[in-house]
Amino acid sequence: MTQADATMVRVYLSEGDHELEPLLKCLHDELRVRGVTVTRGVTGFGRSGHFHTVGLIDLSLDLPLVVEFFEEPHKVEQALRRLGDFVEPGHVVTWPVRVEMGG
Repeated sequence: MTQADATMVRVYLSEGDHELEPLLKCLHDELRVRGVTVTRGVTGFGRSGHFHTVGLIDLSLDLPLVVEFFEEPHKVEQALRRLGDFVEPGHVVTWPVRVEMGG
């Protein structure tokens, strides 16, 4: 099995930021990154310490969102420069990964 070096990127947003669709459009159409997944959280809190949660009665529209993708390190560097247009500083984390390429 072959492996390739890549970088994993995790971006923290909230639904209230209204940046998800423009961010995804940039990642897909402009940067053409692969392996993008968006996860909607059921609860979370940020710097403010205010809990954002969903319950049976309170269907919050400001829940946490996590956007993850992986790509070759040089493409991630390009993506990180563009992410600043959509995300506040301190809301992006990265780490090196190995991608299993099969056969």
